[in-house]
Amino acid sequence: MTKAAELYGGSLYELAAEEGKAASMMEDLCGLEKIFRENPEYPGLLLEPSIARAERISLIDQAFKGQVETYVLNFLKILCEEGLIREFSGCVEAFRKRYYKDNNIAEASVISAVPLDQDRLAALKAKLEKISGRTIVLTEKVDPSVIGGIRIEMEGRLFDGTAASRIAAIRKQVTEIIV
Repeated sequence: MTKAAELYGGSLYELAAEEGKAASMMEDLCGLEKIFRENPEYPGLLLEPSIARAERISLIDQAFKGQVETYVLNFLKILCEEGLIREFSGCVEAFRKRYYKDNNIAEASVISAVPLDQDRLAALKAKLEKISGRTIVLTEKVDPSVIGGIRIEMEGRLFDGTAASRIAAIRKQVTEIIV
C-alpha cells in the first residue's frame, strides 16, 4: 500500500467514523472494489487524459450517484481529480484496516483441497472467534496441492493442520532420533 493510499483511505475512515457511517461506507467501498476488479478498464477510463476532467467526474456521477454514500462518491471524484484512481484498492485496504481495528475484527483465510461446507466453515469461524476474542471475517481458498487437512492464516499466524505438515513433523522427529 502506498503512502497516498494510506493517507487518503485513513482520512476517509476518520470522516466515516466521525459521521457514524463507517459500516455503510465499508460496504460501499468493498462493492466498488469488486466492480473495479471485474471491470479493470473503468479505472483506466477515469484516468484517460483525452477525456476532459469534468466529463470523467460526470461519468462517476452517472455510474454511482444514489448507489453509494455521498462521501464515497465524493471520495471517488477526489481520486479522479488528483489522478489517483489507481490507488483506490489501497485506499480501501487502509480504510478496512482501520475499520477492523476499531471494531475488533480479524481476517482469517482457510485453505483446503476441496471447498468446505457451510456448517464446517461456521464451526471453524466460531472456534477462531473463541481463540482470538475477535469477530472473524473468514475467506476460503481452495488449493488442490493441500492433500488433506486445512491451513489457516490469521493475524500473521499460520495454523497448519495439513497432512504435509504432519508428515514433515514426523520426518523431523525421526531424523532427530537417528542423529
